Amino acid sequence: MKFSSSDIRRWCRILHRDISYFFAGMVLIYALSGIYMNHRDTINPHYTVSRTEIVITDLPAQADMDKTAVLSLMERVGVREKYTKHYFPKDNHLKVFLKGSSTLEADLATGSIVYESLRRRPLVSQMTTLHYNPGKWWTWFSDIFAIALIVITITGLVMLKGNKGLIGRGGVELLIGVAIPVLLSLLNA
Repeated sequence: MKFSSSDIRRWCRILHRDISYFFAGMVLIYALSGIYMNHRDTINPHYTVSRTEIVITDLPAQADMDKTAVLSLMERVGVREKYTKHYFPKDNHLKVFLKGSSTLEADLATGSIVYESLRRRPLVSQMTTLHYNPGKWWTWFSDIFAIALIVITITGLVMLKGNKGLIGRGGVELLIGVAIPVLLSLLNA
């Protein structure tokens, strides 16, 4: 059976469309989490950090700061996380570790208290974790996804003919699309 160029283009459109629909969710997941990954020096993709600073002037002395006093201080500050442990990294400076990676720090001499609360970013955290290849099953799926992207690209390149296809405008756009990352990689070298 012999395929004409119009038959090949028709099959390319079918493959391109169906594979694109099937993997559209993955493309969006990688694109959105990729933006967070690119800016992880300014945006933590896994956690939001909230910082509250207050001053309480009548704090107990370091010698009187046992677990009961720490729990009382947490209540006064409005901290609802569970107490894990506390210690004094330096004189009159209390550090309290709370469940969920939150912390409370108090300068007992000045009454200055800093409470940092960490909350996992819903959905974004899970999407970003996929970039770190969380398991063997994911390796297989991401390899299939990579092959699908190659098929989508190749079928997209040969779908159109004439001045809108690879020989015309499409070819120029392809060259520009290849030139930009090559130039950027040379500038970073």
